[in-house]
Amino acid sequence: MKNKIGTLLLSIGIFSVAKAQNTTEVYPFSKDITTAIERDTVEWKYQTGAVRYSFIGDYKNTLIAWDKAIPKAGSKPTTSDSLMLKSSDILDAKEYILKQSEKEQLIIINEAHHNPRHRTFTTSLLEGLYQNGYRFLGLEALSDTLINQRKYAVHDSGFYTAEPEFGNLIYEALKLGFTVFGYEASAGKNGKEREIEQAENIKKFMKLHPDGKYLIHCGFDHVYENEVRNWEKAMAGRLKEFTGIDPFTIDQVKLSERSKPELNHYFLYATQEKHPFILKTQDYTIFNGFTEPKQTDVLVIHPVTHYQNNRPQWLSYNKKPYRISKKRLKKYAYPVQILAYRIEEYKNDGIPADIIELQDVQNTVPLFLKKGSYTFVIKNQNYEVIDSFTSEI
Repeated sequence: MKNKIGTLLLSIGIFSVAKAQNTTEVYPFSKDITTAIERDTVEWKYQTGAVRYSFIGDYKNTLIAWDKAIPKAGSKPTTSDSLMLKSSDILDAKEYILKQSEKEQLIIINEAHHNPRHRTFTTSLLEGLYQNGYRFLGLEALSDTLINQRKYAVHDSGFYTAEPEFGNLIYEALKLGFTVFGYEASAGKNGKEREIEQAENIKKFMKLHPDGKYLIHCGFDHVYENEVRNWEKAMAGRLKEFTGIDPFTIDQVKLSERSKPELNHYFLYATQEKHPFILKTQDYTIFNGFTEPKQTDVLVIHPVTHYQNNRPQWLSYNKKPYRISKKRLKKYAYPVQILAYRIEEYKNDGIPADIIELQDVQNTVPLFLKKGSYTFVIKNQNYEVIDSFTSEI
């Protein structure tokens, strides 16, 4: 899996969709992503497609494409799975992490790059972490030296940062008062060299703020503390070695949701939990994986997604549903794409706070937005802006 993901990271910037203007769109229509996947011949086309679906909020197709890229056989729950769940206490993941953060200096949490849900969860931690003294947020995906002055991400800030939930993560962190910094290795570095340089970059930043408390948001296996095949040690393990600080490491990826129920691990659907949770086992330890050596301190379990008007319910965290009036919608020829920008960001190349695609006037899928002023931009299937307006949420 690591090799396939590495290929994706190296190649994803060249993805484009066939359309009238013959240029690359950051936020393609779903049909154009589907067409591009069907026409493409490269090995990593489904991985690239999954990421592109995630950019436009098409979570269902995101998971479907990823499962085609990284196939996984279904498995029935084992007796040990069932016994473990029955004998464990279910703890709210956010509450546990925030409580644990009081005695930590360095927290490292990962994401799957195709899964905005992981960014939504990291965002949910920010306010509590700030109250507990955390002031610095390191982002693997960020390459923007002006972001702390600008206070929001733009399209030149990075590739994955153009996804709406990543843009929201950055916006909320800066609004709270975090200083945000990137730590990615220089171009061309991969494998062991990349892990070392990432850790060195974080260490250099930490030396400038030796008494600071840090949250590091990384991708996939970079959160691992122990030996990793081909890397020797991942970024988290290297950072522990270089700084002498034992990080509190959090894995969101290991039990990530799949596209079909039978592909999901038993823990994701066997409880009535609606929010991310962790397990405290009968011997009072926190569940952190099945294999040895244990790679992180805790494994966050995200329950299977429930949908609200065909959108993931987890997107509604701290947000309100917003629907454009039927009167306005009747003016459009469908399909249309609706992008909602925080009002100061639209004309400055900012990242939309949310995106939806409507197939007809009856398809009143809501946008999920926090309170504030927004510019709404409506595009037709040729990517032409056919309407825009501002509104207060």
